[in-house]
Amino acid sequence: MSVCVCPGHSRPVAGLEFSRQTDDGVFLISACHDKTAMLRSGETGDWIGTFEGHKGAVWWAALNPPATRAVTCSADFTAKIWDAITGDELHELKHKHIVRAADWSEDSNHVVTGGKEAKLRLFDMIQPSTEPEMMIGHTGLVKVVKYLRDPNMLLSGGEDKTLRLWDVRTLAEARSLSFEGSVNSVELSQDARTMTIAAGNEVSFWETSSWQCIKRFTLSVIEANGYGVNTATLHPQQRFFVAAGGNFWVYVHDFATGAEVQCNKGHHGPVYGVRFTPDGKAFASGGDDGTIRLWRTDTFEKTDAPMTA
Repeated sequence: MSVCVCPGHSRPVAGLEFSRQTDDGVFLISACHDKTAMLRSGETGDWIGTFEGHKGAVWWAALNPPATRAVTCSADFTAKIWDAITGDELHELKHKHIVRAADWSEDSNHVVTGGKEAKLRLFDMIQPSTEPEMMIGHTGLVKVVKYLRDPNMLLSGGEDKTLRLWDVRTLAEARSLSFEGSVNSVELSQDARTMTIAAGNEVSFWETSSWQCIKRFTLSVIEANGYGVNTATLHPQQRFFVAAGGNFWVYVHDFATGAEVQCNKGHHGPVYGVRFTPDGKAFASGGDDGTIRLWRTDTFEKTDAPMTA
């Protein structure tokens, strides 16, 4: 399979995300335990810049919808807000423990964070120096936070094996789902109608309007190796999904049946993040070996036969 290897990070890549399509193209942001986050071209993987300033591992990074601001969160008990165009640090958001997840509201006016404290903090980016509002309910490490398109609603998930929906107007939990294992990854489709959730040994797909499960697959290969699913991503046209875990390999599956279509080898450690590009022509993976790999999808789109790269 055609793959582009993007070096630059020197320690495990903890997560990665593509921006939406912007007037300047698509961007890829990655978080790394080398205390940095990096910004790259989403089309070529070429390096654009590095966000430097954290004093501990960076666990997550996210761009706002127009890709003009970035948020990073770290083991140094802070999240930082950056100008994604100049690379300048704009604000430091202090916490009382390790910060593992962060996301932007649709209007870029708020940032939500979560982490080791099992609490969500909601920061006002119009007045970032004010004390954040708190949302409490999780009983373990929060690994994922994600705004819905409605700026009043957001999701969180983590080691307590739950995914929770929150109404930021009341700071109250509106709904929750339970899983067999830790909720490690949540992705929203481009139209925000479908959630892709990696939890335990399963990848499941849910309607955001009804919170009904569309499909659910247990990944027997990852399960057999004794690892949970760290991350999963759904093709924009919902033809395939990609998942990865602790056994170094990246698996492509048919969305309709769950059958394995392709196994991609190349990483030299567990894989912590996979995401499709907005146009679905490639997907990125990042993991313990410090590399990011961009895989073209044309090889498995032409065949349904199992193959190994």
